[in-house]
Amino acid sequence: MNYSYVIIDDNQESVIETKAMADSFSELSFVGSANNYEEGLNLILENKPQLVFLEIDPKNKKSNLSLALINELYRYLNVIPQIIVTTSKKDLAFEAIQYQVSDYFIKPVTRFDMVKSLLKIGKSNIIDQTEPLKITSKETDPEPEEIIVPSVVRTETLGIQQEPLILCVKSYGDYRYIDTRDIAYFQADNNSTDIHLINGEMVTAFKTLKLFEGVLPYPFVRIHNSYIVNSNCISRIHTGNALCYIKNTAIKLPFSKSYKANIDLIISEISNGNYLEI
Repeated sequence: MNYSYVIIDDNQESVIETKAMADSFSELSFVGSANNYEEGLNLILENKPQLVFLEIDPKNKKSNLSLALINELYRYLNVIPQIIVTTSKKDLAFEAIQYQVSDYFIKPVTRFDMVKSLLKIGKSNIIDQTEPLKITSKETDPEPEEIIVPSVVRTETLGIQQEPLILCVKSYGDYRYIDTRDIAYFQADNNSTDIHLINGEMVTAFKTLKLFEGVLPYPFVRIHNSYIVNSNCISRIHTGNALCYIKNTAIKLPFSKSYKANIDLIISEISNGNYLEI
């Protein structure tokens, strides 16, 4: 069984090197490559590969390549490809882990890296398959105040049972752990953010709302300059009055025209579930 893959990297030499290594495995089938964020996103959406080799610290900053591409995929795809980060630095490894990438390769990609990654993917049954993944080489001689935010989107992705996403607000040795399922919405307060829980409690984090927007996945959606809402906590959306209603409360959050596309996304996602419209 073959597994399709794409390479998204602003360095063409790295693209060639990664492709040469991947092509030494008969299970991997090359689809294409891209050198920037927009082209990479289009390549993935058009071809829906099972594996993506992604550079997240590009030399050409205008390419806009980063982990943010992963969050964007969740807006359009029900099944997210496995992301293997390929970069030259270890600095972003922790952040990448929070996005639950499949692997993190330091360039140049080695054969041993690839073998371990494919075995891990096969063992975890991450890719839909009817039999265990077998790695076959085309070569004849194999080689011997801080906020911590794990960013994952849907627990049902690829049928994997994932742990609840935990947000840790850390301040002077005090670790406050918050199950993100218990968060109703985030509200900006100058350079800090108030985290409003479903039970009515509020926790203040001395980070901007923009930081949360950049790292939190769906169902958390920015709807206003001052608000990010947990879509699972919305009971009503009134487009005429530009208001979102929070379940089991009297709270109404405004949304602005500049974030209307995000409101449309929420409406679309809700209607894609177990849904009946009358």
